[in-house]
Amino acid sequence: MKTINTNDDRPRGQVGIGTLIIFIAMVLVAAVAAGVLVNTSGLLQSQAEDTSSDAQAQVSNQIDVVSATGTVSGSDVNEVVLVVKKSPGSDPLDLAEATIEYTSASDSLTLTQGSGFGISAVSGTGMTGDVLDDNGERAKLTLTLDGTTGYPSALSEGDDATLEIVDQSGASTVYGVNVPDVINDQSYVEV
Repeated sequence: MKTINTNDDRPRGQVGIGTLIIFIAMVLVAAVAAGVLVNTSGLLQSQAEDTSSDAQAQVSNQIDVVSATGTVSGSDVNEVVLVVKKSPGSDPLDLAEATIEYTSASDSLTLTQGSGFGISAVSGTGMTGDVLDDNGERAKLTLTLDGTTGYPSALSEGDDATLEIVDQSGASTVYGVNVPDVINDQSYVEV
């Protein structure tokens, strides 16, 4: 039979306490790291949702140009009227917040409401104010081409210009204005 020595002076208890302290420290470090990861993933998810909604708005929020007419003075077009509507699936479009990047052979300007173009509702379409809420609503964007400070110059026969309409969400619609080569005593031309 084996006898048990109860007077054993080896430091077995101290090794166990040291191991326990290291284990607790590792658990605490892991908990802090997990908290940082959870916080970071929540932040990234929030940023991804914001980016997704912005991208969706830029793709779906489009302004459709229904028609474009030029007012003729002599042999020049001195006013362009665009009839616009919102594209299907678009959020409401606030035309007062829109800008028009106007580019022609002689001008490159950024036009805003009251400083380059005006907004009016097409009668009978139900539009009120400057916001296109419904697909049936139509608005007129009237661009003055008189060459005064901040306004583009008139377009002559055969001239062209590019209009990039940028709405409040950042979505853009590009429309090309082409003046006919010959204007024969007409008051209005399709551009």
